[in-house]
Amino acid sequence: MRLVIATCSVTYSGRLNAHLALATRLLMVKADGAVLIHSDGGSYKPLNWMSPPARMRITEPDEHQAEAGIQEVWTVKADKSDDTLKILISEVHHDSSHELGSDPGLVKDGVESDLQRLLAEQIQRLGEGHTLIRREHPTPIGPVDILAKGPSGTVAVELKRRGDIDGVEQLTRYLELLNRDPLLAPVSGVFAAQQIKPQARTLAEDRGIRCVVLDYEEMKGEDDAESRLF
Repeated sequence: MRLVIATCSVTYSGRLNAHLALATRLLMVKADGAVLIHSDGGSYKPLNWMSPPARMRITEPDEHQAEAGIQEVWTVKADKSDDTLKILISEVHHDSSHELGSDPGLVKDGVESDLQRLLAEQIQRLGEGHTLIRREHPTPIGPVDILAKGPSGTVAVELKRRGDIDGVEQLTRYLELLNRDPLLAPVSGVFAAQQIKPQARTLAEDRGIRCVVLDYEEMKGEDDAESRLF
């Protein structure tokens, strides 16, 4: 990866046209051909970029560009379209290259599949008398995350990391379908998530769906909730 801090202007042309006026920015040139332009704000998102596959050509400025103080011209062209990123560099403040090697990739923790697995193993978190029937119970409109047997009948569980109204609507559709099956009915619903938005909780409770908040760290055994002061 090449990292260049430079005073530059940037023009993107192709499917859209965009221009960045002269300012000091970070230019990132990746081994896969991607070029990204960052400012010192705006969090992680670049101001502009060219995605791979792309090719970059560095040339001397023409007469008019040189008179304007341009030292280098970077032209980045996409291989599969006419999109072009042109960077006019007036001054380079830093230029370094680094070999990062292969990356093992991002390992996500706390995704919905993790919550599903843990809740299936700890089905008692739904309350006493609950037993697991199966995970990913198939229906014509999609799989129900967890199907369990409760003291009052079958329980369908919809799991989300952050529970919102869409999740409640999804569980409602499952319940309408499952309750048509005489082998399963009556089927009640549980909306389980690490966080449940107030609007989602209100809608769920209005429809007779129980809400359960899950403590993922505790479920993994990494946090003892009973030993906390707060």
